[in-house]
Amino acid sequence: MKLTLSGICKSYRNKVLDGISLTAEEGECIALLGSNGSGKSTLLSILAGVVKPDSGSFNYGGRELFSDKKYLSKAVGYVPQNNPLIEELTSYDNLRLWYSARELEASLSEGVLSFLEIKDFLKTPVCELSGGMKKRLSIAVSLSSSPEILLLDEPSAALDVVCKKKIFDYYKYFTKNHGIIITATHDVSEISECTKCFILKNGILVPFAFKTMEQLAEAL
Repeated sequence: MKLTLSGICKSYRNKVLDGISLTAEEGECIALLGSNGSGKSTLLSILAGVVKPDSGSFNYGGRELFSDKKYLSKAVGYVPQNNPLIEELTSYDNLRLWYSARELEASLSEGVLSFLEIKDFLKTPVCELSGGMKKRLSIAVSLSSSPEILLLDEPSAALDVVCKKKIFDYYKYFTKNHGIIITATHDVSEISECTKCFILKNGILVPFAFKTMEQLAEAL
C-alpha cells in the first residue's frame, strides 16, 4: 500500500514544519536527514500520533490516519530517540506489557522477537542491558501491534558495528515483508540501507541524493 504525507505544518514559537509532503511505497526505507533541531523528531512524533500537527494529512492505503487514531496506533510502530522502556523491569516484563503470553511465546519461537534475538537477554533487567540490546528491545515493543509502517528516531546512534548490523538486517526483513520504514538518522552506514533520502531544513523537506560526505555536509 502507498503512504502519502501532504502539507504537514507545525509551529511552536517558530514554524518547525512547513508543508511537509512525501510518498512511499511498501518495501521502501526512507532516510530523514537534517541537522539537530531541524524538526525530524517532531515530524516522526506527529506521524506516530504523539504530537498533533497544525495542518496536513497522513494517508495510508486510502485511509486518513490523523482522523483514525485507532488504525494509526495499529498501522504505525514508533521507536523514539529516548529509551521508552521501564528500566527496573526485565526485558520479558517490558514485553508482557505489550504482548499476550501466547503472542510473546510465538514471536520468541519463530517471529520478530526471534529475529531480533531478544531471547538472549530476556531475563535481564533493562538497566543492565547494553545500548544495542535496549534498542532492539525498543523495536520489539514497537512491533507488538504488527505495524506496517515503522518510524525510527536515530536508531543506530552510539551503537557498535555488530548491533547496527542486527538492526539493519531487520530493516531488510521488515521491508521485504511489504513494510515501510522512515528513519531519522545522521549515520552514513544507515543511509546506505535506505531506498530514498530526504533533507529537512528550514521546515522544508526535499529529496536528496549524494555521493560524498562533503556534498551531504554542504546540504545540511
